[in-house]
Amino acid sequence: MSGLWVDDRYVADYVAAHSDKLIGFQSVDPTQDGWERKLREGHQELGLAGIKLLPMYAGFRPDDERLDPLWSYARQHALPVLLHTGTTFVAQAPLECTLPRHLDPVATRFPEVKIIMAHLGHPYEGECVAVIRKHPNVYADISALHYRPFQLYHSLMLVQEYGVWDKVLFGTDYPFTTVDATIDGLRGLNNQLDGTSLPRLNPDAIEAMIHRDSLTILGLDERAGR
Repeated sequence: MSGLWVDDRYVADYVAAHSDKLIGFQSVDPTQDGWERKLREGHQELGLAGIKLLPMYAGFRPDDERLDPLWSYARQHALPVLLHTGTTFVAQAPLECTLPRHLDPVATRFPEVKIIMAHLGHPYEGECVAVIRKHPNVYADISALHYRPFQLYHSLMLVQEYGVWDKVLFGTDYPFTTVDATIDGLRGLNNQLDGTSLPRLNPDAIEAMIHRDSLTILGLDERAGR
């Protein structure tokens, strides 16, 4: 599965060439020897501002106590941690490792760490919503979800009914889709309800999510030159 990881130095060099637009995260595989050294290098030498974890491809659970040094480092240096949560098309990648519920004990042990669950935990959105509601510093993004508009409608209706619109961040999963396509998909969700009695998503809440200042929420605004 190692081909799924992009070399951190490549990321750092690309970000440096476009520092007015980009902020880089490093990928960490805590199943590999030397991962703690790599974590320090990615942050202290390459200047990468956050951590990306892919638990299902490396075969670990984020709540494994052997990862406590990673979460402790993220807490000490205020590094946000973005995790893939939910579905995968790779047959060998265990879904058990991607369940949003596994971030609950992590957030309990490390409440200061900013955690973002990608893809709203799709198709485990209910778990994801329960976890982000419970923990002040746990968020979710809506990247790569507009392809399934009726499911996204249901997912965001959960967000709306649980009152956690403020915990949901905009994302695209670029280059697989684009900012414009994602925004158009979000703004068109209520259109599929025409002629029905189904409740509508709050359009103002959708717009607020699109324009939400995620950098400030995640403590990355200084990296963006603000």
